Amino acid sequence: MFLFNVFAVTKTNAQRNPKAEALKRMDDHNKALSSLKANVKMEKYNEQIDTTDITEGSVIYLPQRGKKPYVRIDWTKPAEESMAVVNNQYIIYRKRLNQVMTGSVNQASGNAKAGGALAFINMSKAELMANYEIMYVGQETALGVPTWHLQLTPKKRTSYKVADLWVNKDGMPIKAKVTENNNDITTVELSAIKENETINASVFSIDIPKDAKRIK
Repeated sequence: MFLFNVFAVTKTNAQRNPKAEALKRMDDHNKALSSLKANVKMEKYNEQIDTTDITEGSVIYLPQRGKKPYVRIDWTKPAEESMAVVNNQYIIYRKRLNQVMTGSVNQASGNAKAGGALAFINMSKAELMANYEIMYVGQETALGVPTWHLQLTPKKRTSYKVADLWVNKDGMPIKAKVTENNNDITTVELSAIKENETINASVFSIDIPKDAKRIK
């Protein structure tokens, strides 16, 4: 009840235009965010074979003003795997296979799609409005807290046809669902969030053995 009462502080403005209120809070949050650490859960639905894979781990996120953010994800379930995204390029190291995969986030597949889903955290209100048709779906509970549910449809052709965001009272998108053009769906959820701690950029460099097999 307390969490829902927090929303009531700006009840009048939110009721008049909840989409504008959600976008304003996202913009304010984006400007104030200097770093983020959280637990991350990703669900990947494959429409062709009707299966869902679930992966869990932790994420470190460092915004870069005017540039793509730095992201590092260390997956722990079901297998250990480390991924870093720098300048919109990803690198994934699979220790068990001694294998390295590299590529562009825009053309990502598999676990690299998580980096694309997290990109919405780094977008200003102006960027969101310039690149997407934005629809307010409603107020919904996500991960146990009240959120605004926004649906974003790209104005220009991309690898996905729609993205859904669940934004908490602070303007933080704690859940993102990206529906690809082939109807595959990637859903990313963030929990145990810690913001604005000091993070050294060196953490986005993954130690990789020289004999690791490299795949583009």
